[in-house]
Amino acid sequence: MAYKLLVVDDEPILLKGLKYSLEQETYEIDTAEDGMEALAKAQSNSYDLIILDLMLPSIDGLEVCKRIREKSMVPIIILTAKGEDTSKILGLEYGADDYLTKPFNILELKARIKAIFRRVHINDNVSPTNIIRINDFTINTLGRKVNLADIEINLTAKEFDLLLLLATNPGKVYSREELLEIIWGYEYFGDLRTVDVHVRRLREKIEKNSSQPEFILTKWGVGYYFRVK
Repeated sequence: MAYKLLVVDDEPILLKGLKYSLEQETYEIDTAEDGMEALAKAQSNSYDLIILDLMLPSIDGLEVCKRIREKSMVPIIILTAKGEDTSKILGLEYGADDYLTKPFNILELKARIKAIFRRVHINDNVSPTNIIRINDFTINTLGRKVNLADIEINLTAKEFDLLLLLATNPGKVYSREELLEIIWGYEYFGDLRTVDVHVRRLREKIEKNSSQPEFILTKWGVGYYFRVK
């Protein structure tokens, strides 16, 4: 079954070009030209990934991203204008999985999409039962769900991948560069702050006190690791 994507941008020519190019990869593409239309489609349809421009009429992309995240963990790639560093970080803080800066190469966008879908499925068979129990965590690699002390934790695709990698390799310190390569894929040429933002969001969801984490710890000057109690 083909992946279904929603592409949101207020530039009709760009939107038409993206739709045509992505359909060549056998993706099923829906489009929207403003924030209201994007939200309506996101709420009434099931998508495997959303490509979301931040500069949109009616409702900007950041607000759209935030509202989608309130109800769905669908992977989101945001598109930003060159130099909008604050918007990139805010987009990640609001739950986006990745970002691209305009103008971008369509091949890079396709590589990012494939990397996300690869990461969604690559860990499906980590254990024979697809269930991993570490400390108070229960990680379902097939359903890509995480429970902490019987309470389900809603994680984005990248947050799940980070937790799964770190938790299944306790005590191993990963540099931010290694995490970019492993989680975001070889094609990813991104800002190291992307890792920091995702780790911070993950801590906020799984730690009792994110400023004094018990599970995901920092090895200063090196990287991050998972501690088993």
